[in-house]
Amino acid sequence: MTYPEKSRSRAWFLLPILFGIIGGVAAFLFLRKDDAYKAKICLCIGLIMMVAGIALNIWIYESISGFDSGFNVNI
Repeated sequence: MTYPEKSRSRAWFLLPILFGIIGGVAAFLFLRKDDAYKAKICLCIGLIMMVAGIALNIWIYESISGFDSGFNVNI
């Protein structure tokens, strides 16, 4: 079953940018019947933001050099 294509606002791209994969899935579910192309792009942006967030967390964790010291606790 085909749905007529409606043009949606570009503001929908903010949802996956701000909320990652959850925002991408939400935007996909809202846009899939009206603008399928924009829905797929929102889902891809959500996946990219999720991977970028994970990579950033790993990079920050690796760059901090205080986790191996035992936090200098004297018992």
